[in-house]
Amino acid sequence: MRITQGMLSNNMLRNLSNSYSTLDTYMNQLSTGKKINKPSDDPVIAMKGMNYRSQIIEVEQYTRNTNEVHNWMDNSDAALDKATQALQKMRELAVQASNDTYGDEERENIMEEVKQLKNHIIDIANTNVNGKFIFNGTKTDTKPITVTDDGTITIDQNGSPVMIEVSSNTKLQANVAGSEVFSSELFDKIDNFVSALDTNNQSEIEASIADLDGSINNVINARADLGARMNRLDLIENRLSSQEINATRMMSNNEDIDYEKVITKLIAQESVHRAALSAGSRIIQPTLLDFLR
Repeated sequence: MRITQGMLSNNMLRNLSNSYSTLDTYMNQLSTGKKINKPSDDPVIAMKGMNYRSQIIEVEQYTRNTNEVHNWMDNSDAALDKATQALQKMRELAVQASNDTYGDEERENIMEEVKQLKNHIIDIANTNVNGKFIFNGTKTDTKPITVTDDGTITIDQNGSPVMIEVSSNTKLQANVAGSEVFSSELFDKIDNFVSALDTNNQSEIEASIADLDGSINNVINARADLGARMNRLDLIENRLSSQEINATRMMSNNEDIDYEKVITKLIAQESVHRAALSAGSRIIQPTLLDFLR
């Protein structure tokens, strides 16, 4: 086959074009820090990158969910701690009032303090965090306990658990059921204690001590259950953190360039390109203008 000048020139131009394209690829990689700039550059890398990004987005959503559950649980635990303190104070007053040396006036003072503690417990039961009543199940927009002007208590508690997905196929109860702690039975016991103080009924006052012990145990049991769920949540958070770190590292390994390698390739390609230009300048035949210089 006869090799013509045109064929040599076309081959040279095609090779130079490929060389320019390779140089452009390396320079783009150095400027972006990424192996590819569009999916067509390497479909395999692009598909893997989409998969890793989906994993990271999913983990980030679960992390936001765990933060919400943590906030709910932390506020519930703090509220239950206050309720425990109020009931323990009430029990101390019951022990004091059961003393035979206490007279009518002293028991009346205790009765007023017990009434205030009762109102305090109602306020705790109606704890609102970020616009949500945390002790009313899924009815977070409704107070679980309302009190009329004459002191009548209306309890409207929702027992449905608030379940939040914290990892794939795993949901965790975020709330404490108010009906387990702030039940009508609790307030009946407190009212009986107040009535016993008002009538100076010694035996009923003594019976209130045992009643309050039972109520305190209910709160302690609720906190124990909550604590177990908080421990499980911590384990889930640790696992999510590890998953995010692993997915981010794998995505980086898949997409990010090794700067030293790319710079080395760029320098080598520049040498090849200069050699191609030098060789090409000798391939092109001289023109009349070259002789007229």
